[in-house]
Amino acid sequence: MLVRRYGDFDASEDAVQEALIAAADHWTRKGVPEQPRGWLVTTASRRLIDVWRAERSRRDREALTALREPEPFDLPDHDDTLTMLLLCCHPALTPASAIALTLRAVGGLTTAEIARAFLVPEATMAQRIARSKQRVRASDQPWSRPTPDELPARMRQVLHVLYLVFNEGYTATSGPDLHRVELSAEAVRLTRVVRRARPDDDEVAGLLALMLLVDARRAARVDAAGESVPLGEQDRSRWDRAKIAEGTALVDAVMVRGVVGEYQLQAAVAALHDRAPRAEDTDWPQINALYGVLDTLTGNPVVTLNRAVALGMAAGPAAGLALLDEQADRLSGLQRLDAVRAHLLELAGDVDGAVVHYEAAAGRSTSERERTGLARRAARLRSGLSG
Repeated sequence: MLVRRYGDFDASEDAVQEALIAAADHWTRKGVPEQPRGWLVTTASRRLIDVWRAERSRRDREALTALREPEPFDLPDHDDTLTMLLLCCHPALTPASAIALTLRAVGGLTTAEIARAFLVPEATMAQRIARSKQRVRASDQPWSRPTPDELPARMRQVLHVLYLVFNEGYTATSGPDLHRVELSAEAVRLTRVVRRARPDDDEVAGLLALMLLVDARRAARVDAAGESVPLGEQDRSRWDRAKIAEGTALVDAVMVRGVVGEYQLQAAVAALHDRAPRAEDTDWPQINALYGVLDTLTGNPVVTLNRAVALGMAAGPAAGLALLDEQADRLSGLQRLDAVRAHLLELAGDVDGAVVHYEAAAGRSTSERERTGLARRAARLRSGLSG
């Protein structure tokens, strides 16, 4: 609310933090006021005005007479988190910048926590967040709500940012840990907030379902030694059945309503995996069909890579390998390409080829856990050859 009224993100953030500190002291001594949100907003607004008074007095003391106390706020009854997400996912920002700003301003993570999550120095992350604010401030629409015409595109950006945050938390792209639970948990929490604000948006429901269905497998993704366990080898008794039940219920509700989006399709794939009692019970033909629709809808090469796996499981590894060869130009830059090719070659009985590509995948991986798992898989196959 302060950002929308005054247009200064940094000063508003500082004022809100000071208001919270004041509340912690004042409310402890005198009790929580009847309208705590109104108290916080008014206090923060006064702090902001006080700062501006002090700054302006240094420049021109005569200007003090022109300042007025803030007008009363028309406080909404609803949570403003979605509004802040829309502001942070501004079209002027890159996805990386929007992620950092979202985690700082909406997720409540400190700059140091965000820096640790993405394995960069705190000063680097602070500069990234500061540049993000400056870029928005210098844009044609600084800190403004999207118009009704702009809202669909901005909502797609919000969902994309939350999807990226979840993915980074579920499968860290770098560092010693496979998971960064604080990131995936925050992505789920924020998606729940968006779901409450937009209960009729099926893509929001699809994204929440996807997160729940994938996160349900987290406990089984690492073994006792902390190494990555492929989906087909996981102990499914360790999957979170409550999350699976919630996720599949969301999928079942939205998939029959008409237009289907990419998050709904991904959630439907995840639901088919989670519903299978054993890996061999997985409905690979249906998963392959869903990936085919998703590939046509998005044109995303990562989807094509996943479709190659599904096709290989449904129609045989040769079919999956043929799709990789057919789409070689589009897939050439993907980090997982060697791992997928190795998996299909292993299924086809080409152990030599699988070893080569597992080792290549390990060499390209930036995640220590993933790299170790791929290298061990290659070593096991190689030892079988030598035996």
